[in-house]
Amino acid sequence: MDPEYFKSYEMCWGTLGTVRPFSNFHPDRDVTEIQAALDKKDAVTLVRILTNRSNAQRQVIANTFEEIAHKDLATALKKALSGDLETLLLELLMPPVQYGAHRLQQAMAGLGTDEETLMEILCTRSGKKLQEISTVYKQLYKKDLEKELKGETSGDFARLVVALLNKGNVGGVVQRDIESLSASLNGKKAEAGPWINILTSRDTDHIDKVLMGLELQSGQMVDEAVEKRFTGDFRLGLKVLVQCIQSPDIYLAKRLTTMKTSLVQGIMVSHSEEDLLCIRAAFLKLTGTSLYTALQKQFKGDHLQALLAVCRSED
Repeated sequence: MDPEYFKSYEMCWGTLGTVRPFSNFHPDRDVTEIQAALDKKDAVTLVRILTNRSNAQRQVIANTFEEIAHKDLATALKKALSGDLETLLLELLMPPVQYGAHRLQQAMAGLGTDEETLMEILCTRSGKKLQEISTVYKQLYKKDLEKELKGETSGDFARLVVALLNKGNVGGVVQRDIESLSASLNGKKAEAGPWINILTSRDTDHIDKVLMGLELQSGQMVDEAVEKRFTGDFRLGLKVLVQCIQSPDIYLAKRLTTMKTSLVQGIMVSHSEEDLLCIRAAFLKLTGTSLYTALQKQFKGDHLQALLAVCRSED
């Protein structure tokens, strides 16, 4: 563990992230070390520096590297590294909004769409953040994110995804919303409309009260009701949305239990400066094993060391 981490811990007391600003930050010194490490293909040094700086500090390092070396740091990393470690360090170099856009693009790239990753990102980001991601998506990929999402999805699921991208904060009456959701489940065919409208346009506290009220009124968990009454991608999307409203940490911890490389990196990088400590706690409660230990059973080498550095410590 880097001793500077403990100094920065005091400075950022209260954060639920695992990666914090490096207190004794000298970008010129970092760039000198990175240049030498790139020449020697010294992955250990690259991992030590890039996982021990906040994202804002990594942006300063990348700019300083370009000024001093007259080269792009991401391009230089690609030449020196390969495989999962290269991918992880390049992801750590992306500004958070750009990384969100990148993950959405990857979820829609190639044959077949990764619907759950789309939902994970759309459900765990605020409306304001999603608008920033939309703007950056257009700059990076020269395409409109909403149109892309519509093209990759269909039916009620498409409506849900677009509503989440444009999520608002419209006031509502809890009891009226409970009645509306309850009525939507009582017909021959469950209606998707009220679920989309209410769950994407109210604040989290309001929706929490609505879902609890619905459970009390119906005598069954919302998750069970959704499972029974809806089908296909819309059912998957609604289940993810409900889980993210009720307990995003548990939902993300469940995603991590797959130990699929792209998922593990996606969640850990996205949440490293926000709430990875909460996700770690949920993972331990869910599996009986700490995330730090679970990573060691699944990954190896310098890639493992980089993941452990982002995870930060044993629980």
